[in-house]
Amino acid sequence: MQNSMFKTGVLLVNLGTPDSTAVPDVRKYLREFLMDGRVIDISYPQRFALVNGIIAPFRAPKSAHEYEKLWDKEKGSPLKYYGFQLRDLLQQALGQDFVVELAMRYQSPSIPEVLKKLQACSLKELIILPLFPQYASATSGSVIDKVMEVVRGWQTIPSIQYIGRFVEEELYLQALVARAKPYIEKENWDHYLFSYHGVPERQIYKGSCGDYCKIDKVCCATYTPQNQYCYRAQCYYNSRLLAERLGLKPDQYSTCFQSRLGKDPWIQPYADDVIPMLAKEGKKKVLAFSPAFVADCLETTVEVGETFKENFLEAGGERWELVESLNDHPLWVKCLQEMVLRRSGN
Repeated sequence: MQNSMFKTGVLLVNLGTPDSTAVPDVRKYLREFLMDGRVIDISYPQRFALVNGIIAPFRAPKSAHEYEKLWDKEKGSPLKYYGFQLRDLLQQALGQDFVVELAMRYQSPSIPEVLKKLQACSLKELIILPLFPQYASATSGSVIDKVMEVVRGWQTIPSIQYIGRFVEEELYLQALVARAKPYIEKENWDHYLFSYHGVPERQIYKGSCGDYCKIDKVCCATYTPQNQYCYRAQCYYNSRLLAERLGLKPDQYSTCFQSRLGKDPWIQPYADDVIPMLAKEGKKKVLAFSPAFVADCLETTVEVGETFKENFLEAGGERWELVESLNDHPLWVKCLQEMVLRRSGN
């Protein structure tokens, strides 16, 4: 029988959320988030001036208003309360030989404070699981970077494994299909849209394997060892895998990228261009997905669920629905459980 003193630590990490919808809390969150050099990858003096002089002061009031649309008066941010539910469900599924914790890359609970709790558990190994299906430097890369920054100061460092992406995990895909099933059963949709968070093109080139990346349809049409960490290629691969499981033909779905920031080119096609075009092409009823997000948040509930809906209806569309995120779906919990067990010595 295994000595219960020696456990496997599992750290789930999501992006983060303001502590409240108050403008100062939102401004604090934006500053920490956007000052990360993996998020805005320009020189520190430029980033400091941009974030603290322009973005945080002027964007915080508007963002605070947007956060109010999804904030639960008792539970707070859905990203956080679904995160804690997921932590508890995964702990239950894994059992007493594991210690499961949740951290946020930005704000609370922070990675350093949660890692300190795990450090006190006499861990034999530690599994870091950023909750981002597709690897990107600004998400999974930033989480891994922060964890390494913290643990390098420990006197004793346990064996550490990182799960950098899980775009092809079958239970992740099946969980998304299960979420969509009620919508598909009650409506005949003209088109399906998979919307992913965008990143600047320069970040794709920076992560390219040699000069392989061209950021075009040909490059991203296949998923290969050369582009397996290319965020855009992973998103297109994700769309193809989901389309297969939903029984969709290539002309029945589209992939787009949302949430642009600044004037530099970001990966395309932009959601702002795709959505009105669908309406002009005669697509009256669209079912939208946000496969890059595993918990409901500002980018899903408000941006895709409300803003994109308004844009679609204004362009001539008639029906727009957003499939909610995985949140605490049983298949999603099972997916995490299987990923952890495959990498654990238990």
